[in-house]
Amino acid sequence: MGRRPIHRPTRRNPVAAESPARPDPEVLTAFEAAKGFMPVHEGLALYTAAVEAAALGLPLLEVGTYCGRSTILLAAAARAAGVTALTVDHHRGSEEQQPGWEYHDPSVVDPEIGLMDTLPTFRRTLHRAGLEEHVVALVGRSPQVAAVWGGELGLVFIDGGHTDEHATGDYEGWAPKVADGGLLVIHDVFPDPADGGQAPYRVHQRALASGAFTEISVTDSLRVLRRTGPGARLRGHG
Repeated sequence: MGRRPIHRPTRRNPVAAESPARPDPEVLTAFEAAKGFMPVHEGLALYTAAVEAAALGLPLLEVGTYCGRSTILLAAAARAAGVTALTVDHHRGSEEQQPGWEYHDPSVVDPEIGLMDTLPTFRRTLHRAGLEEHVVALVGRSPQVAAVWGGELGLVFIDGGHTDEHATGDYEGWAPKVADGGLLVIHDVFPDPADGGQAPYRVHQRALASGAFTEISVTDSLRVLRRTGPGARLRGHG
């Protein structure tokens, strides 16, 4: 989810681009058909990261489910490795998806209560893709879910709210849970404010400054970082 007003040429880390993983055709078709905002080339970079991280034998987690477009890719990678994909969202929509904003979609508003509810669409997305059994949906606000999740994760994909409050909460709640050698993936990283909001970029810079993570891949606004150090282990530190 998130803003992508400007499309620039794809950039990838040369090493990461040599042998990118590729999802099965039916998975890619389901991804392209799903409601959401991630373009295909960034999705393929996410899938490559998920395949690598799944080899650690640990769950893969995303923050920001929306309607399940990127969840399909994490679930496919998890299925192949025999691990589980986890996805966290309150399903009431982020700031830019509320009525009157650019990314509002009235088709995902619950007519009974007048609030967004993307959970039914998400469930249909996974059902159509045949991936329901490989995903655990954690319905709630990211910091609250992170506070009760005690295990390590092979991958954390941050793609939730784009305010500083929400992006920082996602980073502080989940980055400490990335295992040694695991991957932290951040979407909608725009160094230039003219391209998009700056909260994910500030989180990306904080991750690098912590000494815990090393960037290994760049594909437009998608950044893939590997845990290579002990920083960012405790909430609010790093």
